[in-house]
Amino acid sequence: MSEIRDNCGVFGISSSTECVDDIYSGLDFLQHRGQEYCGIATFDGKIHMVTHYGKVAITFDDRELAYLKGNMGIGHVSLWERQPVTSQSRLGEIAIAFSGNIMNADTLIRELKNQGKAFYRGYSVEILSQIIIEAGDIVSGITAIANKVKGAYCLIILAREGIYAARDCYGFRPLVLGQDAGRYAVSSESRAFQNLEMEVVRDVRPGEIVLIDQNGFHTVQQLKSPRRAHCAFEWAYTASIDSVIDGLFVQEARNNLGQSLAKRDIDEGGLSADVVSPVPMSGIGHALGYHRRSGITYQEVFLYNRYADRSYTQSTQAAREKMAKRKLSVLPYAVEGKRIVLCDDSIVRGTQILNKVKDLKKAGAREVHVRIACPPLMYPCDYGVSTRSYEELAARQFFRSGNITTMKKLRELEAWIASKIGADSVKYNSIGAFVKALGIPKNALCLKCWDGVSPLVET
Repeated sequence: MSEIRDNCGVFGISSSTECVDDIYSGLDFLQHRGQEYCGIATFDGKIHMVTHYGKVAITFDDRELAYLKGNMGIGHVSLWERQPVTSQSRLGEIAIAFSGNIMNADTLIRELKNQGKAFYRGYSVEILSQIIIEAGDIVSGITAIANKVKGAYCLIILAREGIYAARDCYGFRPLVLGQDAGRYAVSSESRAFQNLEMEVVRDVRPGEIVLIDQNGFHTVQQLKSPRRAHCAFEWAYTASIDSVIDGLFVQEARNNLGQSLAKRDIDEGGLSADVVSPVPMSGIGHALGYHRRSGITYQEVFLYNRYADRSYTQSTQAAREKMAKRKLSVLPYAVEGKRIVLCDDSIVRGTQILNKVKDLKKAGAREVHVRIACPPLMYPCDYGVSTRSYEELAARQFFRSGNITTMKKLRELEAWIASKIGADSVKYNSIGAFVKALGIPKNALCLKCWDGVSPLVET
């Protein structure tokens, strides 16, 4: 499967006043997590819902925002499907939105259909809705999801009594609580609270079920967490640089990862270069860290088109390549005759970084040395936004089987990648260097896309 189906963001709020403008703003600040679909559901005795194809800021009009009445509500941004979805059952009317990936979705849909359950589109969120309804109450339903669903998810549910927020028992995807004097909110990232002038309270714990109402946050259940497995890619790429996830600022993480790359160059004899530059936007934090550690001048060599979207979080490869060409243009004055250290978060297929190197060389760069914050991507991701096949991974084309277990193997891959993309050199952070830069214990991270080890504890 070449499409990305699971990159999305959720936001929910209970307020002492009308809440739709806050949801609108919160979703706008999560738009980087998904640009294809958006939706809002509010409650004022009954649920009002509007979903759209497109971005929040350009699809919702004043008439729709006026229709979405109520002091509490939830919202969603996505690459793949319209959410929230509503259900009417013995539980009353509820609206559900989630972020994640259900690995055993086909099996669960088949089982539920055999039980007589009907599906509208076969969306993953419909599976969650059916499990909750079958359980008889929302808390029991979320508990059943934890027992039946294999994969990663964050879940928010709008009901008469408030908003339920839950994180899977491994904590793959981020989910954060925020508040001020009259509002209590939950969000996929903390940055959504900043524009609303709300304070970050804490992260939802793995396996925790929180009820949010006008009196605050209430932990109604804490499910057993076999281990933590936070997606390490969130800090390197997915999350916005102004967010803080599980106590670690994304900006700090990226600076540390860039410094780790510079340290490796220094330890291996140094690198003569004129400027260090990012592939905007996710590469900026890495490049600043490299600059800080190496002392090499920081200089932008690409102009970022602020009206473009993230190329990696497009829904198809064709869309990714089209967006990559649209979002960056070379700054010839900064490039001509220069030896450039070019920092980016990762290499997936290798086509985009190849084009960036080619553009810089065409503009007169003497040398281009590529430095990649993440270790080589060796395995498809099952739990979050990433590739879905081995064939899409450039590193896997060199190492057809096995892992990169030594620095010698890593250097062999780096030389091969450099030859494929036309760079003068390529270096990655090793898995060990990456984990050290984050400062989070290795057993609290999901590193499956790099080492192939699933964090799931089979029962």
